[in-house]
Amino acid sequence: MPGHLFFECHMVTLKQLEALNWIAELGTFERAAAKLNTTQSAISKRVQELEASARVPLFDRSQRGARLTERGEQILALGRQMLALQDQILEMKDGRQTPARRLRLGATELSALTWLPRLVSAIRGAHPAVTIEPEVDNSRSLYDRLIEGSIDLIVIPDVFSDPEVTSVRLAEVQNVWTARPGLVRSRRPLGFDELGDHTILMQGRRSGSGLFFNKWLTANGVAFKHAISVDNLTALVGLAVAGLGISYLPQRCFRPLFEERKLTIVPVKPALPAVPYAAMYRNDRPSAFTAAVAELARKTCDFGRQLQG
Repeated sequence: MPGHLFFECHMVTLKQLEALNWIAELGTFERAAAKLNTTQSAISKRVQELEASARVPLFDRSQRGARLTERGEQILALGRQMLALQDQILEMKDGRQTPARRLRLGATELSALTWLPRLVSAIRGAHPAVTIEPEVDNSRSLYDRLIEGSIDLIVIPDVFSDPEVTSVRLAEVQNVWTARPGLVRSRRPLGFDELGDHTILMQGRRSGSGLFFNKWLTANGVAFKHAISVDNLTALVGLAVAGLGISYLPQRCFRPLFEERKLTIVPVKPALPAVPYAAMYRNDRPSAFTAAVAELARKTCDFGRQLQG
């Protein structure tokens, strides 16, 4: 609620602010009383109580008429905001207004390249008054911002955990090893030792997928001699198309690059595990709205095609 209109042990009431508003609007205590269907003495009492709470005079009594002091004008401005909020609440009760909301939404590049436009449309359809503030960044940065409370909901690989964070599983993304056609001569599946003879293009540890695959490769005792680490997915695709090495990329999302022969799939055994993606939000700040957006994300999630409307 805008402003804190609490002074000493007295609480400011909406009736007092309503009286102040109509005195200022109509010019006299008498007209304000008639507007509010009460007596002039009742209006005077409300003003006196408000002045007692503020501990300053609200009207300049050396002047004729109801002329506000500077402090009175300040309190009137805050009071009008509070009265406007009351009106909005009453309109919600009558079903006449959808409350305005703000959603700070974070996503990684892969979501932004595929189904994020579809999710935004679904959110606007379900919550027309929402203001969406999107942020596209690496998983580590988005998760840190979620923990500190500067973002409401994020969609990232499910590689972080915290008891104060709810994780709603969305989908799994299958990655494959890829390279420019002709870079790998062998047609049979490669082992990790043979794969390691090439330069490997990998996502860094600030990337959720990079962290996921780094852990998996380490668990399988794999360490590449020649590796280039890149957090940016688009840059990683560009380096692979340029023929600078072998990389892993989401298979379905980048199918057009395989069809156009800009990249080819390099068979490797064992195959890479699927990367789990989740919508995450803090559960220590309960919000039915945020939970509803996470459910919309679950229903609209599709990493198979680029730029879905």
